[in-house]
Amino acid sequence: MLFFLLSLSFIIWVYLILARGDFWLCNQNLEELSLDIYPSVTVIIPARNEAENISNSLNSLLNQNYQGNLNIILVDDQSEDNTGEIAQKTATNNNKEDQLTIIKGQPLPLGWSGKLWAMSQGITWAKQHFNTNYFLFTDADIKHSTNNISKLLAKAEKDNLDLVSLMVKLRCESFWEKLLIPAFIFFFQKLYPFPLVNNSTKKVAAAAGGCILIRESALTRIGGIEALKEALIDDCTLAKLVKETLPPNRSIWLGLSDTTISLRSYDTLTPIWNMVARTAFTQLNYSGFLLIGTILAMTITYFTVPIAVLTGLMTAQLSLIIMGVIILLMMALTYYPTIKLYQLPFFYCFLLPIIALLYSFMTIDSALRYWQGKGGQWKGRVYQ
Repeated sequence: MLFFLLSLSFIIWVYLILARGDFWLCNQNLEELSLDIYPSVTVIIPARNEAENISNSLNSLLNQNYQGNLNIILVDDQSEDNTGEIAQKTATNNNKEDQLTIIKGQPLPLGWSGKLWAMSQGITWAKQHFNTNYFLFTDADIKHSTNNISKLLAKAEKDNLDLVSLMVKLRCESFWEKLLIPAFIFFFQKLYPFPLVNNSTKKVAAAAGGCILIRESALTRIGGIEALKEALIDDCTLAKLVKETLPPNRSIWLGLSDTTISLRSYDTLTPIWNMVARTAFTQLNYSGFLLIGTILAMTITYFTVPIAVLTGLMTAQLSLIIMGVIILLMMALTYYPTIKLYQLPFFYCFLLPIIALLYSFMTIDSALRYWQGKGGQWKGRVYQ
């Protein structure tokens, strides 16, 4: 039975390496392109209790190397700290008060997620006051590289893209960040292979909410941000709606960045656990059957290997040892490009079974939270 499960694991890894859109290569990156025209861009930042990071994030946006019209709208989503005051002071210190608009967020209405409601208010204000060609949706904890907006726009204009998104480089300094954050990127790419997302003939659609550039016409075409107002996984829902309604000869694009980064720290296991548990069961459409199937698949794909190797060592079954080691090397091969992106030692490649076990527990906890009426809890809000 153990050898049979190992054989299934081997088949799965062969499929992942050869037939899953080369997701593991981490080779979707923005090129250095030049802009011939400079469209008008409005940046929308939903911010709730972001006093720790908002100054660094805004500084990176206020000092973009972009020659076009760039406006920034920060929606202070009923913060309980001094997010708004710090934002205003940051603009003043940069002598760019006219470039930043701060909107005091209104109470959250029924049927909306908090982030999307804040974004909606910013978009509404922008349409009343600016002539916007593109919106940049970004989080209040993202530090953008100096040329990020120029590179996003150049990509959109050159390749006729309605949506361009970056999976920014997440912070990876603490023990738990090094153990779990690269795997978060790896699992996301496995679920939504970026080359398939970027292929207009494939149905796979995804985006990363920390950095999304979208044409104003595309946002209007899908019915505005209201079309996804209840979505907890709002970035991928937005990408799906855009890709489903693409005009001829247009597409969407999702890639990786090592220069635009997230400032949010995850010094302990708890914040990473909560980040995953918030939406993991949502990703499974709140299905108990899909949950069971996912855990079984994770068991066969990841956990069978170390069990088989240990069993082979204890019982002197050479076939189990050889097969297990081969699959472990296949795992390490696929995980290595992500580990390299995060500049971690090679031995992290062999920790994937342990990491997968933790993510499985997070997924189970996500389901338990949902069944207890605590699903989607984030920043003091609980979404039923």
